[in-house]
Amino acid sequence: CHGIPGYQASFPEIHKVPMISGQGAKYIQAALSAYKKGERKHSTMRSIAVSLSDQDMADLAAFYESNAGPAAAAAVPGEAPGAVAELLKKGNCASCHGDNYSKPIDPSYPKLAGQHADYLYVALKAYKTEGNPQVGRGNAIMAGMAKPFSHAELKQMASYIASLPTDLKTVPEARFR
Repeated sequence: CHGIPGYQASFPEIHKVPMISGQGAKYIQAALSAYKKGERKHSTMRSIAVSLSDQDMADLAAFYESNAGPAAAAAVPGEAPGAVAELLKKGNCASCHGDNYSKPIDPSYPKLAGQHADYLYVALKAYKTEGNPQVGRGNAIMAGMAKPFSHAELKQMASYIASLPTDLKTVPEARFR
């Protein structure tokens, strides 16, 4: 799925599958572990993650980290439109994901810049979801960050962050196996 440019998932709603080539290995391992534990709810990803050993996760993470695109140009602080800049400031997004949303302060945090807007929006909404056995993400910090925002505000932030330069990409498979 992550090797097919433009591929879309249909659960919990239609959105592009995230670009993971270029993400940090520690983030990919953390995400896979969260799917395996059920902290991130997505039936397809959980079924894949539960079949992986810790070494499998480390190997996949190293592979995807090594396939980054060219280094992204740094976004100029303050370039977000006024309303979006205020939302990002209110969410304090840069404090963890970096000023250009491409250099997280902790290697287990994701790069956000340039990621598909529809995926970012669905992910942010998932942090707000509680008590749903099919949808949600169990990260208390991100839940606290996402909950104060309306869906329209989350969509505005996701659209802006998606417009930033990135080194994330989709690496197509040379052939189907």
